[in-house]
Order: sequence, then C-alpha cells, then structure tokens
Amino acid sequence: MANLKEIRTRIASVKNTQKITKAMYLVAAARLRKAQEAITNMRPYAVSTMDMMGSISARVGNDESVHPLLEKREVNKVLLVVLTSDRGLAGGFNASMNKAAWKKHQELIEDGKEVRVLGIGRKGADFFGRRDANIDRTYVETFHDASYDAAGLISDAIAKAFIDGEVDAVYLGFNEFKSAMTQIVRMDQMLPFEPDPTLAEDGGDYLYEPDQETLLGELLPLALHVQIYRALLESLASEHGARMSAMDSATKNAKEMIDSLTLQANRARQAAITTELMEIISGAESLKG
Repeated sequence: MANLKEIRTRIASVKNTQKITKAMYLVAAARLRKAQEAITNMRPYAVSTMDMMGSISARVGNDESVHPLLEKREVNKVLLVVLTSDRGLAGGFNASMNKAAWKKHQELIEDGKEVRVLGIGRKGADFFGRRDANIDRTYVETFHDASYDAAGLISDAIAKAFIDGEVDAVYLGFNEFKSAMTQIVRMDQMLPFEPDPTLAEDGGDYLYEPDQETLLGELLPLALHVQIYRALLESLASEHGARMSAMDSATKNAKEMIDSLTLQANRARQAAITTELMEIISGAESLKG
C-alpha cells in the first residue's frame, strides 16, 4: 500500500484534473447551445437546397453545356473530404469519423480508384498522414471558425478540382448532430450531384429567368457552398456535444477516484496510528520489564 503522503499527493492531482474537466464541460455546454441553434436554423435551408439540386440534376441529366458541375463521367479519381476537429478530448468524435473515412478510403482503393484526401481539421489530416495517404490539402483552424466565408473557400477549391478534371467524384465525411449524446457519421457524395429518381421521368421542368445557364451557374456553386457550411456547423455542434459528454464522464470518474483514494488515505492513516500505538505500548512494556 502507498504511504499516506503519496496518496494525498495523488488526491490533490486528481482534484486539479477534476477542476479542469469540469471547466471544459461548462465551456462545451455553453458553446453547444450556440452551435445547436446555428445548425437548427441552417439545416432546413441546406436540405431544401440539396433537394432542389437533386431535382435539377434529374431534369438536366449530364449535359455539361449547361454547367460543368453537372457532368457525370467515369470515376477514376476520387476526392475524399474528411471533417474533424483540430483538438482532442472529445470522446469518440474524431475517432469515429476517421474510422469511417478510412473504411471508405480502403473500399475505393480496392475498387481501383485513385484517392486524394482533403482534410478539414488537424485530427483527420494527421490520421491519414500517418497512414501515408495522398493528402491533397489541409485546412486547420477553419473548423472552429465555421464561417460562411471559410466554407466558400473550401467549396471553390473542390469545384475547381472537379471542373478541371483533377477528380471525377467527391465524397464528404462529417458528423451529423442529433443530440449532445448522439452524433451520426455521414459519408455523402458531393459531386457529381445525385439526381432525384422521382423526378427523372415526370416530363416537367422549371422556368428559368434570366436563362438556365446563368441561373445554374449561380445555384450549383452555392449548393456546394451550403453543403460545406452545413457540414461545418453539424460537426461543430457534434464536437461540443461529444466533448461535453466526455468531460462530464471524466469529472464523475475523477470524483469516484477521489473517494477511493480518500478511503485509502484513511486506512493508511489508521494503520500508521495503530503502528505508533503498538510501538508506544511495546516500549512501555519493555520499560516495565
């Protein structure tokens, strides 16, 4: 058994850690409320935008003359966009995303595709870098900013790579926020746009003003922009929820450890007192003799 001084030192250390985890829990809880409100407001707009793009894709087909982002070609080169955080201590938030992205990466490789990885967040980029994956580029300190402008820079780079023929398909991996306790890993196809099969053969179309090419030239890049922005907001809320849960568990575990160490300290203290009493009694008996 450790001596009393060592146990008390451990108790002090665990209490300091508990203060840190509790503070991180409170910070994550405060940030989660703001992030949850942002994604709740954004999600209906994003879903409607993608529904509209699915409808347009079904009606236009693969007519590249309308817009190059609608071109559907044989897929040989794939860009895998992986969205993680720059920091850890968020439970399984980063690990689950990296695991799902790596699984998709390996499936594409086994299917004979050339795969490049675009990392949004340091944790994902580091994960793929350690596995010698083909890292196209990395965006750090973008995830926690989660601004609309930052999402635009990323979506513009993705659109350019697709239009220039550097990649034939783009997949986006992110954590969809459900609650503080639940995040769902998603791997969605960004490009080419997936048509809505329910609208493929209905024979109808939209009325375009001023014209189809001009309008789609604005809408299609906007749809990519919205996809990235939504993924940033979803992941940001998911990270705060995961970190809040992880820090809450860590704080509770620290309390249990403190209770256990306190019990050990009391036993060690009682043992020390008993030993001292025995020594005093033994000394007194020897003097009598």
